[in-house]
Amino acid sequence: MNHDHSPRGSRPAEHGARAERSVGGWQTAERVARWGLVLVVLSGCTTSEEARPYHPVADVQELMLHVVEPAAQTYWGAVGWIVDFDGELYIHPTSDEEWLAVENAAFMVAESGNLLMMADRALDDEGWMAMSRSLIDVGERALRAAEAMDEQGVFDLGAEMYFVCSNCHAAYSPEILRPNDDRSTEAEPVASSSGGPGEGPR
Repeated sequence: MNHDHSPRGSRPAEHGARAERSVGGWQTAERVARWGLVLVVLSGCTTSEEARPYHPVADVQELMLHVVEPAAQTYWGAVGWIVDFDGELYIHPTSDEEWLAVENAAFMVAESGNLLMMADRALDDEGWMAMSRSLIDVGERALRAAEAMDEQGVFDLGAEMYFVCSNCHAAYSPEILRPNDDRSTEAEPVASSSGGPGEGPR
């Protein structure tokens, strides 16, 4: 016995309405998903742009010439000896202001390593990064020696800083090494950059 009391033909109509609502809901969900994807992509672009708010002014050559080399020269020249016909002259900081200049030079050398690793300056992801980190390391240790007014420490770390710099030049710019440096003929240049190590501690 059929106990269905609904008007004949009402169930198919109701089924059709449900199907229409289901399709409409799926289409709405699809549109929401598509707009969500667009927003995510746009958000990613904005985030990528905002992730680099800095604006490099100096290229590698200019950074070497105007920042790294002057700072390294100041540190190398802080402690040492001058030997001439008049005898031997010992050079070392003799005031707080002179020690502060040595500290500032070490800070600049250390932070230059970070600047050299920036994407706009890094020449590769391996050797360049390793040498930049070495510059940070020796610069930081050089700073500690200057802060402690450790004359022998400054002298020793000045020599180490010199070799960190010249090792990088041997790999990336061997033409600027001293003529008596064998690495100028052994190393194959990877890229060119200016700025030399200058005079290291005697």
